[in-house]
Amino acid sequence: MWREMLNLRWAVEDDVLYIFSSNEEIFAAWQPIGEQDKMQDAITKILRVADEMRGDKKFMFVVVEKIFADELARYPHAKFNITAERDNFDYVYLAQDLINLSGRKFHGKKNHLNAFRKEYPDARYVPITEEIIPQCREELNAWSAVHKRANPDDPFIGYEQAAIHEIFDHFDRFKLKGGAILLDGKVVAFTFGERLNSDTAVIHVEKADPSVRGIYAAINQNFVTREWSDMTYINREEDMGIDGLRQAKESYRPIKLIEKFNATLA
Repeated sequence: MWREMLNLRWAVEDDVLYIFSSNEEIFAAWQPIGEQDKMQDAITKILRVADEMRGDKKFMFVVVEKIFADELARYPHAKFNITAERDNFDYVYLAQDLINLSGRKFHGKKNHLNAFRKEYPDARYVPITEEIIPQCREELNAWSAVHKRANPDDPFIGYEQAAIHEIFDHFDRFKLKGGAILLDGKVVAFTFGERLNSDTAVIHVEKADPSVRGIYAAINQNFVTREWSDMTYINREEDMGIDGLRQAKESYRPIKLIEKFNATLA
């Protein structure tokens, strides 16, 4: 999804997936994907590739999980400075919490949802299909235009917009589930995600018209209820250090944060 923005390259060797990215200053390696007993050898291979390809750029491992950070810490042939990357911690919730919004801690969220239902009784949730993708694109473009005007120097908005359009181009090819809310025949919110493992779904994207009162509470609750009620956990990914996004994610009371780390050679 982010290969254009990150200038991603990848390779598979000995059943391990290696992913690299680069910009003008940094050549980065992402956490390799493969059997755990292959990770020490994978680190050696990554360092060899970095020596060959980084040139004058700084090398680092980026947003790796703790299990791989521990592999770096015990790697015998090099030392790493390993630092927690709070902006990239994943937020994990109980699916039933997001569905039921029960108890005092979710009182505000339940009020937002009830306000939406009262003010927009004719709104309806639908799964994303080829028929409504054009309307989802329209909502995406409207959302992006507003945020580009508010943040004209932020290139991420344009990259994200292009990436989501590309996913819509091939939506049926991916094992994604999506949902949208229709109001007066128009998509005013959409979201999509996928099953991460046997008990967890991950939500990749959620966009909505903020002028519709309670819309974010509505799309969140409806999507998990309709598509992921059989899951134990919902991973809603990171907040990227954006204050408003962090506040929103924390307000849904995550049961845990999945730590991510960066590492540079000491």
